[in-house]
Amino acid sequence: MARTISVQEISKHNIPKDLWIVVDDTVYDMTEFAPEHPGGASIIHRYAGRDASKAYSETHAPSLIKTSLPSSKILGTLDPTSLTEEWAKPPPAITTAFSPNSKPPLDTLISTYDFISVARQTLTPKTWAFYSSAATDLHTKARNTSAYADIGLRPRILTNVQTVHTSTTMLGQKMSVPIFCAPAAMAKMVHADGEKGIARACRALGIPQCISTNASFPIAEIFASVQEPGKYGDDEGPLPIFFQLYVDKQRWKSERLLAMVEDLGVKAIFVTVDAPVPGKREADERVKADESLSTPMSGATAKNDKKGGSLGRIMGGYIDASLSWDDIPWLRSCTKLPIVLKGVQTAMDAKKAMDHGIEGIVLSNHGGRSLDTSPAPILLLLELQKCCPQVFDKMEVFVDGGIMRGTDIFKALCLGAKSVGIGRGFLYALNYGPQGVQKYVEILKDELETTMRMMGITHLSQVHPGLLNTAAVDHLIPDGEEHPYAKWRPRARI
Repeated sequence: MARTISVQEISKHNIPKDLWIVVDDTVYDMTEFAPEHPGGASIIHRYAGRDASKAYSETHAPSLIKTSLPSSKILGTLDPTSLTEEWAKPPPAITTAFSPNSKPPLDTLISTYDFISVARQTLTPKTWAFYSSAATDLHTKARNTSAYADIGLRPRILTNVQTVHTSTTMLGQKMSVPIFCAPAAMAKMVHADGEKGIARACRALGIPQCISTNASFPIAEIFASVQEPGKYGDDEGPLPIFFQLYVDKQRWKSERLLAMVEDLGVKAIFVTVDAPVPGKREADERVKADESLSTPMSGATAKNDKKGGSLGRIMGGYIDASLSWDDIPWLRSCTKLPIVLKGVQTAMDAKKAMDHGIEGIVLSNHGGRSLDTSPAPILLLLELQKCCPQVFDKMEVFVDGGIMRGTDIFKALCLGAKSVGIGRGFLYALNYGPQGVQKYVEILKDELETTMRMMGITHLSQVHPGLLNTAAVDHLIPDGEEHPYAKWRPRARI
């Protein structure tokens, strides 16, 4: 018969060297496990000598704790007759680096960089490593942002800019500001609301959301979370949701998934084409993965192996590396929705997408997470303008990666982007829940409006390349579709 343990006894074991917690009325000795916890020891320390059931259930499967600990560490069951009012109170605030209570008030954050600083200090080590990491030496991740700074603005003066308008459309969907939530995996690692919280914020803001195949929740649940009557931004109507597809090696699974999301009311399919295999993200490899993590739509499950614990590498094993241009007809047969290729990185492929009748492309290098030293998206816009400007008339062109300021958004729009996607930023903002996401986008919208006024324009239809000075980067842009070394051929093998 299991031992019954009183609240008074449990409360005595409340220090790192002698640490008990309660999860679902079972008492556990976590003294030895806490330092090895993949999410960091601080969250366990916070609940030392207390009931941790609510915090545990937000990120873990119910059975994980029992299967992760030796039976000797399962001490007994909570004595319900010993419960007190003091026991029911939440744990006191602590000031360790990874405590949610150490976050500064949301209203003190004034730039997108502030959200990064807070996330670095308050997310668990694994969550921070997963989201912040990028491929190998991180050159592309850095250049995604720095390339915007290399492009100057050419302001015009003496225009009445008292009123400016940031509204536009994306794939036929209205948006209050040219920003959409780019697909990002497992948002629940940041906040219990995950993609549902982002969806509520996007609806309030009046901007579209793109859901990842590796989302924390089934897409039907995300749809359901924003189905109650209400407004989309300032207008009536539902939240426009796009779906990002990683094509599965078992194609029938992708076919079934596409049919299901189309029935739900998804507005477009974003097929990721820049990650046939995951990039090497060393920061993510170095921190152990919580093996309870899984994604309901892809079925991928986290684990650790001899290479490390990278969630991107291990959980991306289902992705079909054989996907090619020849599969566009197959994609067309699976859905009637517009198809967008996410991850185009050359003018040649942009033109090829146009020739295949693709409705849109995202100029993206996966946030620098796939292939290091691949080109920054803003430079790809310049390449398209120089080598195949006709694509802007035939397809909608979007960019993601490196957007940190309203001036960045303005520059992308001047070079032909219809809107910009933001991935990591929405996750860092979700650290504060849906309200954080709203604040994050409002900061960017304010900066964009200020830029428009300073530049002498009142509507996004007035943007054009002549408002920019690109001389500092023009030499980096290829002269034509054909690379200057295209005629070079390797020697025949002897």
